[in-house]
Formats: sequence, C-alpha cells, structure tokens
Amino acid sequence: MERLRRGAEAMGIELSLAQLDQFQMYLEKLVEWNSSINLTSAGALEDAEMRHFLDSLTVSLAIPSGMLESGRFVDVGSGAGFPGIPLKIAFPGLRPSLVEATAKKTAFLTLLLSDLGLCDVEIWTERSETLAQNPILRESFDFALVRAVGGVATLAELTLPFCRTGGVVVIQKGPEIGDELDAGRRAIEAVGGFVKEVRQVEVGGPGRKATLLVLEKTSPTPPQYPRRPGVPQRRPL
Repeated sequence: MERLRRGAEAMGIELSLAQLDQFQMYLEKLVEWNSSINLTSAGALEDAEMRHFLDSLTVSLAIPSGMLESGRFVDVGSGAGFPGIPLKIAFPGLRPSLVEATAKKTAFLTLLLSDLGLCDVEIWTERSETLAQNPILRESFDFALVRAVGGVATLAELTLPFCRTGGVVVIQKGPEIGDELDAGRRAIEAVGGFVKEVRQVEVGGPGRKATLLVLEKTSPTPPQYPRRPGVPQRRPL
C-alpha cells in the first residue's frame, strides 16, 4: 500500500498503519470475491491502489472540510464500494449510505464492512430512483457521490434529489466532459442544482487525469424527480 500512502499524502490525507491495513484487507476481499460476482475488471484489480482507492479519495478534494469530518453522504451505484468505502476508511467520522441495486454486490459490501470493522454505514439494495423518493432518504444528505455510470443529465437526476439544500454532489468523470456538461445543464437546474465547479485532478501521477464535476443543491427538487426506474437513463432531461 505504499503507492496509496504516498498518493493520499499528496492530497493532504495522512493514512495511519491501521487504515493502510484496512485497504490491504479490502484488496484481498476484492480478489477473493471478484471471480464469482465480477466486482471489477482484472486490469483495474491489478492496479486497485490507483484505479480504485486513490481515484475514490480524490472526491475529498471537492467536499467542504466540515462535511468531511462528520457528514452524511450517499454513494449512488456503489458496486464494490467505490468511492464510498475508501472515503469512510480515510475519514472515519463520515456516515455513508451505499446504494446498489444488485443483491450479490450488497452481500459483498455487508461482509466487507464487518471484516473491516466499519460502523455507521447503511447499505440499501434498491434502485436509486426508488430510494430518492423515500421520505427517510430524500433531501437528507450533506453530499452525494457517483462514478461515471451515465451522462451528466442522468447522474444529476439520480443524485441531487438525495441532497439537502446547500449540499453538494460530486460526479467522477473522465478528463473531457465539455459537450456532456453543456447538454446536462438543463437537467441540473430542473432538479434543483447548479454547476459549482469543474475540477481536474491527477490520480497517482502526471498523465492520469480525471474530472470532478461538483454540483450544489440550491433549491428543493420538484416531487416528480427522479422519474421511475430506468427513465432517467432512457430519456435524459
């Protein structure tokens, strides 16, 4: 985990030996489970320190420091736990909710959390469109996170309804998002947000660039959003 330690340090994150041991166990569990439920590609697994762990930690660069100390956040489409679990390991005071529709993956997450000794983490096996209409979860989070699993318009509709007014969404994207962002601005505004920042980051060294699209929630999301499961993907706003 030396590359992870150095990369995190470059972002201003000091990882203790205990935290590095947690990341090491995380990697071992990924290897153990990946052949049976396909959590990640073989290439990404071989370079998990950079492509999963450090990549996840970059989102901390776009989150207000007060929220990082004890904020409540939702990780939409968590999959194998990225970026939510690496962020929880690095910032233990956070209170994540991991949203993943595939039951086999949430089974992995449940066992992983137990093995890592992480507490104050909720796991939801359901579509985000459904959960964002749940009054317990709707507009209740300080921030929301999502990796590049769709276009900006779709991801805005799936995440902003979870955030309280004044909260933020961090969308992880590739290095170039100009056209996609232009196409998604209407959707962002329709669900109560605006573009706060577009931040270029390096993951593990020069040449490995990514983009953090940061949205701020400025007004309540109209009740019709998000639309029913599958619609945001098929018919982006």
